[in-house]
Amino acid sequence: MDERVSALLTAVLERNRFVADDLISVWFTATPDLHSDFPAAAARGLGIVDVPLICAQELDITGAMPRVVRVLAHVETSLSKAEISHVHLGATGALRKDIAQ
Repeated sequence: MDERVSALLTAVLERNRFVADDLISVWFTATPDLHSDFPAAAARGLGIVDVPLICAQELDITGAMPRVVRVLAHVETSLSKAEISHVHLGATGALRKDIAQ
């Protein structure tokens, strides 16, 4: 969990040229099959320590992709919505082919 969530957060920050000070809050969700750790612990491990973080569980929908962590970051930025890079790593690109990069 830590390695994958760290990679996801790092990609979100790097692709959008964000730094930790740009973060207002971060919301993590995980599918019900992931229960080894809190995704927010990975953020703390990256040094994101003064930002509110929350974890929640995704709905348990039959046929949904397993082993998925999602991140919703509230940021202070001058980028427009069109300029924001939405990050999908691994197989999760199939979830949103319209915005996966």
